[in-house]
Amino acid sequence: MHTSSLRHPFVPALLDFNPASLSCHMPTAPLPLQRPGLSACIIAFNEADRIGDCVDSLSFCDEVIVVDSFSTDATAAVAQAAGARVIQRPFKGFREQKDFAVRQAANDWVLCLDADERVSPRLRVAIEAERDAGFTRVAGYRFARLSEYFGRLLRHGNTYPDRVLRLFDRRRGGWRGNREIHEAVSVDGKTVTLPGDLLHYQYRSFDQQLVKLQRYAKMMAEHEFAHGKRASLPKLVLSPAWRFWRGYVLRLGFMDGWPGLVEAYVSANYARQKVIMLWMLETGLAVTDPPSDQP
Repeated sequence: MHTSSLRHPFVPALLDFNPASLSCHMPTAPLPLQRPGLSACIIAFNEADRIGDCVDSLSFCDEVIVVDSFSTDATAAVAQAAGARVIQRPFKGFREQKDFAVRQAANDWVLCLDADERVSPRLRVAIEAERDAGFTRVAGYRFARLSEYFGRLLRHGNTYPDRVLRLFDRRRGGWRGNREIHEAVSVDGKTVTLPGDLLHYQYRSFDQQLVKLQRYAKMMAEHEFAHGKRASLPKLVLSPAWRFWRGYVLRLGFMDGWPGLVEAYVSANYARQKVIMLWMLETGLAVTDPPSDQP
């Protein structure tokens, strides 16, 4: 007699059970989320006194790249001692140099800083939390930049919060455009703002600020002139006045004491210089000194 003939019609056929048949129906544990790699990118020139602190604030990144424009001080040596990979390259423009740095990164997620900037502890916590979650929410992250100005952190005026987009997926964004001054990142997709500040130690002295802003004013005037913009008397009068009024009054710059007042005046003067240089370019007047071999 066959064994199968003794089975009750409602009893499972245990003798024919194959455990392998259940493998496709058993719940499986989700795969752990892979933590994305993160590269930090810095451009520098003669920043030996500041590059070390900048690199140290990025110790949570998988690599730190410093693109040095052939500094004449110890910038490259200090950066290497701090653990950065240093690449030397001639400077052709801020945007181009930063774009080059991003392209040298080993990872697609990049965090871009200038040598005079630092990631604050609170911002670091926010970045690492997003990284632990896989950077899945957006294509890029913004955060406020908090500037130190001659002994005081400016929390009002034109300089704060100055939200910048510096953490992004290079497959969906980067240092785009053709403007080499006041350059900015753009991405294809959403962005969010993280808590915490990017600390900015921008000037070593008042003289350095004046020289730097005059250089920036010239570069902006040349950019605007090349793109067909022209100076005007109303712009010369109103642009500096509005910049001062907006920063010192509307954005409460007066709450930062003397540093807030000085910053507002100097910022207004930058706006004035830019319009004057634009007018000089239009009329063919000399904006800078001629080469030393000319009278």
